[in-house]
Amino acid sequence: MSKIYEALQRAERDRAALDNRGSAVAESIAPTAVLEHEPFPQPDVQSLSEEPKPLPVPPARVVVANVATRAWTPSFAHLPALQARGVAVEQFRSLRSRMQEFRDLNTLKSILIGSGLPQEGKTFIAANLAISFARHKSSRVLLIDGDMRRSTLHHLLGCASGPGLTDYLEGNASVQNILQRPNSTESGVPQNTLDSLTFIGAGKDSDKAADLSGNHRFEELIAAVSPMFDWIVIDSSPVNLVADAVNLARACDGVLLVARGGSTKFEAAQRATSEFKASNILGFVLNAVTDPVKNGNYYTYDGYDNYDSLAK
Repeated sequence: MSKIYEALQRAERDRAALDNRGSAVAESIAPTAVLEHEPFPQPDVQSLSEEPKPLPVPPARVVVANVATRAWTPSFAHLPALQARGVAVEQFRSLRSRMQEFRDLNTLKSILIGSGLPQEGKTFIAANLAISFARHKSSRVLLIDGDMRRSTLHHLLGCASGPGLTDYLEGNASVQNILQRPNSTESGVPQNTLDSLTFIGAGKDSDKAADLSGNHRFEELIAAVSPMFDWIVIDSSPVNLVADAVNLARACDGVLLVARGGSTKFEAAQRATSEFKASNILGFVLNAVTDPVKNGNYYTYDGYDNYDSLAK
């Protein structure tokens, strides 16, 4: 009887010891287990309930055949590229060839024509280069007046300035509405001379040109029209005075700078180059020179004395 009693006591002691070891192990593990598991993040109820932001709507596809035609009366005195032959025609053809050679090795379609100061001839160069492009193998060319402070291109072409770029950048006109082409029967130029040229005027002069030029809508405009044209030429404001040209240049493949012979100081040209340091500078056109330089880094045009009133 005593042996049975002793066996029962040993079993009771062993069971108690086993229970005590289990509790100790549980106590030592439990805190570590809690620390190993980070709490699950709570869902952001407000963000889940918000409406998703709509994606920006790209401009509608441009149809060149649907562009409005208007009567143009170009200023032949200031557009020598309209002539059939002559020294001036050859100079712009040479400039055109340089741009084509550059494009053979690089991406180049949209060219911003810039200068450091007013009266250096960038508007004159922009208009004649665009016409020279348009007359070569009927290339489709878009000329844009990006000088929204003092627009002049429409005077050279003899057409309306608006609706134009400022109207589009302000959201008051579509791309299709600001495009215009010359009516060949009323333009006063030989048949088919300007048929390949399309124009966007500056619209009304704006005191918000700095804000408008930095508007993302200009980049959208270039992206929308680019597939429809072989070349896009953009005139701009003087870069040493305002930042508009720098803003527009961000959407362009290259910048062609203009200096005026006997007038533009080296410091002004150097500063203009510095202002466009983030852009692809194609070179300088030295305008209105009497003795063309031989340096291959410059394109030259001897200019007209009566152009001073319109040179920009």
